[in-house]
Amino acid sequence: METCKRCFRPLTPDEVAVTRKLINRGATEFFCADCLAAWFEVEPQVIWERIAYFKKTGCTLFQPENP
Repeated sequence: METCKRCFRPLTPDEVAVTRKLINRGATEFFCADCLAAWFEVEPQVIWERIAYFKKTGCTLFQPENP
């Protein structure tokens, strides 16, 4: 299981995917939503909204809601 590069919290697959989408598709180190939000100087809710948007638009980095 991947952990956040900054706070070392275990990550969800969505957090791994959003790091790849927003930072670098080839990333090997990842951020949790809270740390990613801090990096971009936004509220964590913005990151979760982006995740929902990317899923809705069919981005292949994200797992479907009901596999």
